[in-house]
Amino acid sequence: MRMSEKFRADRQRFREAMSRLGAAVNIITTSGADGDVGFTASAVCSVTDDPPTLLVCVNKNASQHDAIIAAGFLCVNVLAHEHEELSPVFAGAGNVPMAERFAKADWLRLATGAPVLASAAAAFDCRISQVVEVGTHSVLFCAVQAIHLGGAKSGLIYHGRAYHRVSPNAA
Repeated sequence: MRMSEKFRADRQRFREAMSRLGAAVNIITTSGADGDVGFTASAVCSVTDDPPTLLVCVNKNASQHDAIIAAGFLCVNVLAHEHEELSPVFAGAGNVPMAERFAKADWLRLATGAPVLASAAAAFDCRISQVVEVGTHSVLFCAVQAIHLGGAKSGLIYHGRAYHRVSPNAA
């Protein structure tokens, strides 16, 4: 039986369908020979809590890809609604130089030395334990070394190609 074109699974339809999957917005950071680097990502997922492990998907063509792989560590900085303006900057909007991106916020260092956004809703400081190549992306399995819990009262998600505030008081 041949499936209708209406249900085809090509790149364009996949991207459209994924835009309808709400996801937390994060800034992934590391530090290397050329200094601190970071990028905005929504492809982050919990793997297990024993031992604490998460995964991060990084496009192989991203300018920060090689720096993160070479460093062997990263921090997943979970953004709060107050970081909505910071997210596109780390996504490359305006071609802001990396040092200027980091100058727009306050940063801490924990176990690995990766930049930790001081005002993040949460931050997971990780060592990369495994890399799996899948199509255009590297899937990084990350062993959590330290956790920073910020004081944010609401989160930030990306859905339908737009940012949305998530509040624990929302009905």
